[in-house]
Amino acid sequence: MNINEIRPDKMKKIAMWGIIGVAILFSVALLNPFTIVAAGHRGVVLNFSAVQPDVLGEGVHFRIPIMQRIVEMSVQIQKAVTKTESASKDLQQISTTIALNYHLDPEAVNKIYQEVGLRYKSIIIDPAIQEIVKSITAKYSAEQLITKRPEVASGMRENFTERLKKHYIIVDQFAIEDFDFSDDFNAAIEKKQRAEQEALTAKNEREKAKFEADKVIAKARGEAESLRQKRQQITPLLLKLRELEIQEKAIQKWNGDVPTYMVGKNPPFLGKIMEQKNR
Repeated sequence: MNINEIRPDKMKKIAMWGIIGVAILFSVALLNPFTIVAAGHRGVVLNFSAVQPDVLGEGVHFRIPIMQRIVEMSVQIQKAVTKTESASKDLQQISTTIALNYHLDPEAVNKIYQEVGLRYKSIIIDPAIQEIVKSITAKYSAEQLITKRPEVASGMRENFTERLKKHYIIVDQFAIEDFDFSDDFNAAIEKKQRAEQEALTAKNEREKAKFEADKVIAKARGEAESLRQKRQQITPLLLKLRELEIQEKAIQKWNGDVPTYMVGKNPPFLGKIMEQKNR
């Protein structure tokens, strides 16, 4: 078909529909009735800035142009690192660095947006960290904050969990990255540790010396007991030998005369003398 053969009224209709099509495409592009919620996010629906109860999940969603606006909020795990200044129970100044991993409750992002908005970290999380750290460190001395660090961290985590839960923020992980004390306190701690180390060394040396002394005493007692037992064995022999020596001297001094009067039979001593003489 030759274009010249098309009737003018048909040409007008084709042009009109073309203009309508272009206008529709332009309107769709301009008004953008579709919205895409990214992965790890949720969409808060606003009808003329009024927060709606429905929360949009990830993916493509239809919205009413002009009337509805979608605000995306991340529900991924986020990290907040906050440095605080506080005092211990014994009034030592402490600088604490807190690391907090958290995420928003995916089903309640509309409530967070309605009650707090997008600045929930500066409005809710940071002040909570400051307040809770100060309240917990005030219960412990500076030395206890070091020696009881797991207990202190556990107490802080429990407080954060309860505090942030009220605002639909869930705590995933909590950590005390650093406790920093004044130079004077650090010097005092170092001096105390050095004194404790020296005391421990002296104690070990005393225990070593005592052990060596106990060994010497035990050895001496063993030798003394051995000598006592030997004396018990030798003493009867010495007495017997002494008796024999006395008898021998008596025999050598005897002139051969026998006493005229004797009571009973010959005494053993005389019998031995006679026996010796007969030899």
